[in-house]
Amino acid sequence: MSSKPFLSDIKTIRQRARKHIEGGAVTEGYKADRDKVVEILNQALATEIVCVLRYKRHHYMASGIHAKSIAAEFLEHAGEEQEHADRIARRIVQLGGAPDLSPDGLQSRSHSEYIEGEDIVEMLEEDLVAERIAIDTYREIVQYLGNDDPTTRRMMEKILATEEEHAEDLSTLLEELGKQGEPAAKAVDRAMRRPVPGTH
Repeated sequence: MSSKPFLSDIKTIRQRARKHIEGGAVTEGYKADRDKVVEILNQALATEIVCVLRYKRHHYMASGIHAKSIAAEFLEHAGEEQEHADRIARRIVQLGGAPDLSPDGLQSRSHSEYIEGEDIVEMLEEDLVAERIAIDTYREIVQYLGNDDPTTRRMMEKILATEEEHAEDLSTLLEELGKQGEPAAKAVDRAMRRPVPGTH
């Protein structure tokens, strides 16, 4: 049996809890740079809001023979991204910060871009790109937080898992459109017309 004590002396914990009671959920045991975490979370919040707006537009603008089911998928994703934004905003407040919901600079704070897409294939492509960006940046946030802020890390891990599911959904939809022909043929044609980097 290890002689290492569990946590700290209970008297010390009690004293610390009373010493800075105004800190709310943030105790002296919090190891992360709180200001930096709030800044990072506000960037993630902007990313989620931009995703909500893009998915909403795609939901309303989707047209074509396969549009009904894909528009429903866009709406479902928009709702889940909104839930992510709400969770992130609440965590920012718990950390003593303020969620930045100002439209000014929203795009610059966001990791992903707001690109509308001309047809349903482009919409799926742009949403997939945005999800892949979120996956990479959220994974880095999880790694940055580590054990310094396990609560925020676990929240971001759950959001990351949902973004991975979204990416898989979008990839599957693009693949199915490709099998069905014409809509995805536009994407192939666009890809063939794009210049290869380093060539003229």
